Amino acid sequence: MRCFIGVLVFLGASLAALAQGNYEVQVYGSDLVAPNVTMVELHSNFTLEGAKTTVDGVLATHHAEHETVEITHGFDEWFETGFYIFTSIQPGGHWYYVGSHIRPRLSVPKRYTGRVGFSISNEIGWQRPNSSADTWTWEIRPIIDTPDKIHGWYFAFNPAFDKSFRGPSRSRGYEFSPNFKFSYDIAKKVAVGAEYYGECGPVTGFDPLRRQQQQILPAVDVDFGDRREFNFGVGVGMTGATDHLLIKAILGYRFNFGK
Repeated sequence: MRCFIGVLVFLGASLAALAQGNYEVQVYGSDLVAPNVTMVELHSNFTLEGAKTTVDGVLATHHAEHETVEITHGFDEWFETGFYIFTSIQPGGHWYYVGSHIRPRLSVPKRYTGRVGFSISNEIGWQRPNSSADTWTWEIRPIIDTPDKIHGWYFAFNPAFDKSFRGPSRSRGYEFSPNFKFSYDIAKKVAVGAEYYGECGPVTGFDPLRRQQQQILPAVDVDFGDRREFNFGVGVGMTGATDHLLIKAILGYRFNFGK
């Protein structure tokens, strides 16, 4: 285990990369928020090294802080809906609203799937043109994972597909953005592992590797009980098409409005 943690630390300190969008950097698990429970998450992402110039009207990411509020409510064991509020703090101190997305998600209860969890989300919304050249987008995200850990190991795979409705990527059709995560419990409530984020290009023909976004995040998850959870990671990358280095943290709290 010491060797395993050492490899993660080495990756976090030595590789270089970026986060896709840098607003919501997360690999989803299949579990839904429980019925009548509302989960509020704060996504805090700071780009240590990123783009330093404006490209096609999109602001530079270098030393930008992105704060995203995600509010998800569980309706029953099959369905939840999430809502995002994206904001950005520029190096000069200006804090502005970036956009919002809505994310309905369906899940198959575990009693039907055994040890493998399955759900699918659809995220659609708008973002300002100075934050994303594609202002209206839709993401289809299948989610496959092992909700009941296997000897302390957890795995999740999100083979997402993105579609732009307004912007330069509209003509590219559906683009493939795979995400993957694994972790291992090193204590009762602490797990360490790694997350992977990719943006490969259109499903009809991937972009050249130099234009793809490929990112690895050594990460730690802390479970503070039924109400609170925490995730922290350092984003490093393997191509020159993304930002250089990212730090991300997710803090979540569940409010129970049931009986």
